[in-house]
Amino acid sequence: MPLQSSLNIQRLLADKQIVVPDYQRAYAWDIPSDSSRSSQVDVFLADLERHQLSHSRSPYYFGHFLFERTAEKLHIIDGQQRLTTITLFLQALICRLRTLRALNEEEESCVRDMIRCGHLLRFQTIDYDRQVMNDVVFDGVKIDYSALETKSALRILRAFDYFTQQLRDKPLAWLVRMLAVVAQARCTAHLVHDKAEAIQMFIFQNNRGKRPSNLEVTKAQFMYAVHLRAEDPHLRERLIEDLNARFGRIYKAIASTGYRIDEDDVLLYTLRVQHNSLWESAPLESIEQALSSDDALDFIQRFVKLLEASFVYLSAFFGRDEKEHFAIHSLVCLGSLAIALPFIIKAYRQVMPMENINALCSAFEGLLLRHRLIGSRADLTSRLNDVFATFCESDADIQPLLDRIAHLKSAQKGWWAFWNDAKLEEALEGDISHASARHLLWKYEVHLEGEGQQGYHPRRFDRIERPELEHIAPRSEPSCDVHGYGEYSEDFRSLYLNCLGNYLLLSKSHNCAVGNIPFARKLATYNHSAQQREIQSFLGEDGVWGMDAIDKRHERMVGVLMQQL
Repeated sequence: MPLQSSLNIQRLLADKQIVVPDYQRAYAWDIPSDSSRSSQVDVFLADLERHQLSHSRSPYYFGHFLFERTAEKLHIIDGQQRLTTITLFLQALICRLRTLRALNEEEESCVRDMIRCGHLLRFQTIDYDRQVMNDVVFDGVKIDYSALETKSALRILRAFDYFTQQLRDKPLAWLVRMLAVVAQARCTAHLVHDKAEAIQMFIFQNNRGKRPSNLEVTKAQFMYAVHLRAEDPHLRERLIEDLNARFGRIYKAIASTGYRIDEDDVLLYTLRVQHNSLWESAPLESIEQALSSDDALDFIQRFVKLLEASFVYLSAFFGRDEKEHFAIHSLVCLGSLAIALPFIIKAYRQVMPMENINALCSAFEGLLLRHRLIGSRADLTSRLNDVFATFCESDADIQPLLDRIAHLKSAQKGWWAFWNDAKLEEALEGDISHASARHLLWKYEVHLEGEGQQGYHPRRFDRIERPELEHIAPRSEPSCDVHGYGEYSEDFRSLYLNCLGNYLLLSKSHNCAVGNIPFARKLATYNHSAQQREIQSFLGEDGVWGMDAIDKRHERMVGVLMQQL
């Protein structure tokens, strides 16, 4: 049956097998999170339910779809998120219906037309998620979330499980009506017949509304450029195959880190490495300019190879190496590493010894923590860009970078003196954000635990059970007459309650348990870490946790942290 401009969704799916082409983005719709914000998946279901309850005579409208047609298949250009969700919802609905009774002939026809034909799914998602989609929708295979290789595959499984849960208690009559609503829903469709035009339409369609990631747009632009510029069909096929394989490995690298790296950030870092400049800030414009040059195909091959390598390097950095090397773990825990990661990519690319990578991470941790604590508006990029330009240019020597960071920490005046020891000590005397304070208290704990010990293995931050910041002297004065925190004077409230000396690192459960209780009772619970046990040593004969005790501990902590940072 020829595809028409207006038809119902059952006829659309029954016409030909629909596939997501390789230049498309993967499934991106989410289920509701713990927050009250709606997601695309629950809005999809809520809209269908509202339409069913309205008893409207007009069919539901699924929107417009854009396709490229080949001899045997329809390649979807715009609308794959909706079609993926429709397929998942229909399968969940049919599964629920079959638990109540056998399907009648009309319902079996819906299954044949909209879900599967023989051993094939009517709708096939992007290549690297296709097996998961087939296992979940066609075979009903139970899949462990932890076994999934891509974020999009995780979203597919979560959406199907969400629909299954939402339909679990729906009565038979509701299910039958809903199947009819979906099967009879209307849509409009438009066809293009040229591969290059199809990719161009994808880029245009997805520059409106919710945009795909920059990485996805880049992939589509590369595909489009190959179809336009590679006149030799064998070369074109080889380049497309190479692009698909490399992007497949990129998505798996993202998944292997537990999605701790943002794909668009890595695209930007890779361009900074490619151009040897930390000032690169507009990836799509830069790539578009490169694709307009005469050597566009050479650029694509070089850049995609470097891009894949960047994802692989950062997958190792945030995965295997973060688990094995404390310096890497410490930097990763600090977060906000945009200035450091282009250096990391270069270091891995040069096969830098792990000893040097650890030194690099320790140096950056101290500098970035200083930058965060001091709160200077001065820009680190301008102070490091010249070192980055020559970093790992011919060998794995990191000394120029270490010397520059040391200079930033020691300079006393002028353009460089925003991150020196005097500025750091001043910052440690003032209010510190909770995130930074937690990191500092963890570093202090590592120092205390390792003091005077041989072969000490530092305690990782993720070994602390849900770490929280405790105010030893509570921010609100306890109501009892003798609470053990001294007088809550104006100076005590403004200068002491929110200083480093009054902060303690506790697990969430411990923090909830001690709350606003008197100090003597709170002190009795402080036996789970070195910094908790150390509190006793700062008390005077009166056993009060007041200004004097906080001053002593604060001075001790600042001295230790100044040495570490």
